[in-house]
Amino acid sequence: MIEDSPTLTLQRNFTRPTKTELSRLCNTPTEFIVDCMDGRGSLHHAIKPLLPMKSSIVGVAVTCDCGPADNLGVLGALDIAQSGDIVVASTGSYMCTAVIGDLVLGMMKNKGVAGFVTDGLVRDLEGIERLSLPVFCKGITPNSPARNGPATAGLPVNLDRTHICSGDIIIADPAGVVVVPLEQLKAVNTKLEKVKSAEATLQQAVESGLTIPPFYKKIVDAGKVIELGP
Repeated sequence: MIEDSPTLTLQRNFTRPTKTELSRLCNTPTEFIVDCMDGRGSLHHAIKPLLPMKSSIVGVAVTCDCGPADNLGVLGALDIAQSGDIVVASTGSYMCTAVIGDLVLGMMKNKGVAGFVTDGLVRDLEGIERLSLPVFCKGITPNSPARNGPATAGLPVNLDRTHICSGDIIIADPAGVVVVPLEQLKAVNTKLEKVKSAEATLQQAVESGLTIPPFYKKIVDAGKVIELGP
């Protein structure tokens, strides 16, 4: 016999990065962050900003698992969240109802939450437009969720194939959403200045007329190219 699960399971306390560690990632394109993690780290390409945005947001993930057609987990995450956090809601990529609307998003903004990320849908577009709170999702629908659970907040979740824990770092911009696991943050911050410098150097070279990238020349010079005759 399977016993009934609790309606909502909360993990309120988790390890957080320092404000200094977070600040080093501010105003950094998601592409640079990905380059610091060997070309990986982005969520599914369908998770994009609901409304146009020009800059990036950086914050600590507060995770919740809602399951399909329910948003009790979001309310648990709202309870846990601190100012500057980013709420991350897993729905199992459920595409028939929204997981959140403008009113709960408005409560998040009132609490100082920096943004909302989900692998599902949202509702109330006009209200969200008035909030100016960054929302990243797979789309919009007028269908509304229940709030019955079972759900979790503060515990690890999966968005598509990406594992996310509360305390991980979310960087999101017009290109999409990147997750930096907390245990990789120091390594990313160490690599970031090198990545920024390399990008700036190559950008300047392109603007000056560069036609072939230097890393391609290294491949050729190393004898790793076989050129076939006519």
